Amino acid sequence: MTFIRRRDAAVFVAGVGAILERISRTKSFADDLSVETPASPIFIYAINLDRCAERWQRLRAQAVQFGLNVVRVGAVDGRLVGEHERADFNQRQFVYHNGRKALAGEYGCYRSHIMALTQFVDSGDAAAIIMEDDIDLNERLIPRALAALEAVPSAGLIKLVNHRMVGFRRATESAERDVVGRCLHGPQGSAACYIVTRSAARKLLMTLRPMLLPYDVALERGWATGVGTFSTEGNLADFGPHRSETTIGKRSHYRAVKKHFILRASAHWFRTHDQLRRWLYALRARSGSRG
Repeated sequence: MTFIRRRDAAVFVAGVGAILERISRTKSFADDLSVETPASPIFIYAINLDRCAERWQRLRAQAVQFGLNVVRVGAVDGRLVGEHERADFNQRQFVYHNGRKALAGEYGCYRSHIMALTQFVDSGDAAAIIMEDDIDLNERLIPRALAALEAVPSAGLIKLVNHRMVGFRRATESAERDVVGRCLHGPQGSAACYIVTRSAARKLLMTLRPMLLPYDVALERGWATGVGTFSTEGNLADFGPHRSETTIGKRSHYRAVKKHFILRASAHWFRTHDQLRRWLYALRARSGSRG
């Protein structure tokens, strides 16, 4: 009897130890797909290349620090996908709209965000934040993002980080005192961090296929996607130390694939027409307005 009690006690202690070890242990980078805590109301999907382990470890530590639910989305490395193997991509149409060929990194970015949107839609959650791994997390990101979404009933997507904000038109102010609206001029640049509803994500998965534009440009074109798209006037998160270490391409790479000015006539026409549509869209930036 004493032996049985001791054995049961040992099993109990071992079981408790195993549970605690599962909660607190540091997983290897290859197995660490998410950092989950019950404190955060929605999930953050962080896009990260396997070769950028340091970026994920930084995000992982911040997620633990601020009690955030962060899911790692393994990014597509566009360099490993041949031009003729690219899914949802039409090179000819991309050149027509942009006046140049697509960079491998641009394709990888596009496919990675499509994967993140798909994973979010499959989760069944009502909303999520999708971000790239060069953004630093903070404890007020989710409350501010949710407040911005709540402040604009017609919004399906709100960009929380932008590179450029020219001709910003205010729609409303959130309960967290963040101003939400649209820009008269663009592209604003960056798909580094945005909050999106499930219905909007499902629509994006249909309207962003095939890839005709760089993902960050296509994302903010609410007039084309049918998703009510807005931006916060100020960035709700800061870029981390890896911002300058681009995984998409440098200016020299863009210049190398650009067509002659005359051969870019179709792209100039498209951008002029798109800018007119952007103006009209921005002028409708009222809280509760459709589109």
